[in-house]
Amino acid sequence: MLTTTLELTADQFAAGTGWEIKPEGACKGEVCVPLGGGDFDLAATAERLGMAIVHDDTSGRWAIGPESLGDRALATAEAPELVLDDIDGNEFRLSSLRGKKVVIVSWAPY
Repeated sequence: MLTTTLELTADQFAAGTGWEIKPEGACKGEVCVPLGGGDFDLAATAERLGMAIVHDDTSGRWAIGPESLGDRALATAEAPELVLDDIDGNEFRLSSLRGKKVVIVSWAPY
């Protein structure tokens, strides 16, 4: 999930990650992870689900997730929705390639 703020509501978190916040915890399909109750706390929820939270100073954006199993492996091989501008400035959605084999190459200068 990409966002410009960490001030997200539980509904925004659910829309971006698929994890619905319920009284029993964060739930996705048949899996529920207890969160301890109280108001929605993005940082605590992400930590409990094994989601990284990374900030890019240049763009002012935050990347959240996806969840991991034991902090070592992705829970699924299904990529989350990603929307970026292509080289011509047109919106491109990763989901437009769903069902096709895709290789994603990324680079970071650090």
